[in-house]
Amino acid sequence: MKPVSCSLSGVSGVEDVPLSLPDPRPHPHMGSRAEADGETDKWEQAPETSPVNERPVTEEPLVDSPRPIQIVLADEDNHKFELDTEALEKLLLQEEVRDLNVVVVSVAGAFRKGKSFLLDFMLRYMHNQQADWWLGEDDEPLTGFSWRGGCERETTGIQVWSKVFVVDKPDGSKVAVLLVDTQGAFDSQSTIKDCATVFALSTMTSSVQVSLCRWSDWVFSCLFTEYGRLALEEIYLKPFQSLMFLIRDWSYPYEHNYGLEGGKRFLEKRLEVKQNQHEELQTVRKHIHSCFSNIGCFLLPHPGLKVATNPMFDGRLKDIDGDFKEALGNLVPLLLAPENLVEKEIGGAKVTCRDLVEYFKAYIKIYQGEELPHPKSMLQATAEANNLTAVAGAKDTYSKSMEMVCGGDKPYIAPADLERCHEEFKEGSVRQFRAVKKMGGEDFCKRYQEQLEGELDEAYSNFHKHNEGKNIFYAARTPATLFVVMFATYIVSGLTGFIGMNTIAVLANLVMGVALMMLCMWAYVKYSGEFRDVGTVIDLLADTLWEQVLKPLSEQYMEDNVRQTVVNSIRASLSEQATQHTKSH
Repeated sequence: MKPVSCSLSGVSGVEDVPLSLPDPRPHPHMGSRAEADGETDKWEQAPETSPVNERPVTEEPLVDSPRPIQIVLADEDNHKFELDTEALEKLLLQEEVRDLNVVVVSVAGAFRKGKSFLLDFMLRYMHNQQADWWLGEDDEPLTGFSWRGGCERETTGIQVWSKVFVVDKPDGSKVAVLLVDTQGAFDSQSTIKDCATVFALSTMTSSVQVSLCRWSDWVFSCLFTEYGRLALEEIYLKPFQSLMFLIRDWSYPYEHNYGLEGGKRFLEKRLEVKQNQHEELQTVRKHIHSCFSNIGCFLLPHPGLKVATNPMFDGRLKDIDGDFKEALGNLVPLLLAPENLVEKEIGGAKVTCRDLVEYFKAYIKIYQGEELPHPKSMLQATAEANNLTAVAGAKDTYSKSMEMVCGGDKPYIAPADLERCHEEFKEGSVRQFRAVKKMGGEDFCKRYQEQLEGELDEAYSNFHKHNEGKNIFYAARTPATLFVVMFATYIVSGLTGFIGMNTIAVLANLVMGVALMMLCMWAYVKYSGEFRDVGTVIDLLADTLWEQVLKPLSEQYMEDNVRQTVVNSIRASLSEQATQHTKSH
């Protein structure tokens, strides 16, 4: 079955742990939830927290151990988000994963709804999926993304797990699986724009979206419905891949059974358009299918009173009800089993880890303004990132091909042959760029093709310089030039001194001395590696002297010699023919 993204709806309790049953009567051992925004359902309750009851803080993980890392930083005072490009590139541009198609499993939605809690079970599955019972031991605490009890939010911005999982699919291909946790929406500190930004970044970069929100929380659907309409007009493809609403704390199994089939029937009723519905609700239900390729629903039972009432709960299976564990055992493989993985696609093209970096960069820019971006801006950012990834892929192909010809361990190649290879590889890279499915239209894509061609020419210039550095005569040009200067000034000094032109002789000796000092300094720089700037200046002076003076003189000398040799050969040939003609008569 094709995996789908999930939305946990109607969840109560702490961040990452459901804490209550859907009963309007409060439990005698539970205090009312301190919801600062006052929008939580009246049956949603959580235990009051205190320093004594808080879950013990675990030790900080080692720097190199797998852990959540922040890629989108939240500025709570100014309500802005910033991308940690260095952290993202360090994770996704690793040699073993950067060229693999990526599967992005992202969890977003209302705060205190179990996002990190669910992700930690996904982590456990990724580590133990080959085992018969991947859920683990009954007495094993749940670790991974940070989660805790209480009514205050735990996660801010967007976090990813620091290990990218490489999975072999049944067809033999390898994919990279990235797990993403996001800041909860609708808390007392976040604005609507904050919530929309996190939700948008999560939705637009994920292939499997786990969205923990109630039906009434689907406030951003109009934005994405319009985006979906524009995307259909542009590329005739739906912009997002799969969506599943995951209804937690489901208390009516007699109406709809737990799991996927019961959720499917429930979803059909909830997406039904009725005449007495508000026009906006009708529009959302009619057009939500224009955004997602696949929509489903999964009903999940309540995890049990031990989970809901124990502030020291740390995720041990022995404290969780059997029905919840059974449903969880069906849900996670539905999303993460190798045969169910959904590779990220944008504009009909598969996205690699390298490409995903460019999409994050493009999307974060449009959400840094004071207002929510227009759907056209979202589409333009997608088209820009789409073309940039095509440029990066074509340039990488060119660089790898050139490395095979004149890379670090390759011998010197004739400049003419190198230029011929450059033209051939450049043409192939441009063809590759044009063959990739792109958004934005012909004129828009042409700008990026011109950018690609300019970058390839610049790369060729660097390869050319690197190749010239392997030429032993090029490497010896500076000392040879200085030696020629010294020899020439020595001869001039001797001749002018002999005929009494002492002033010129002194000047010649001075130039010879300067050339000798420069030669000694150049040799020291090359030997020690110090004063590299001085060495560069000496190389530049020697190169200029060679190109402007010595090379033209040597070429003129060679040309005169060749001309004289040809003339002498012709004369000798004519003389021989005349002699033979005379003898014949």
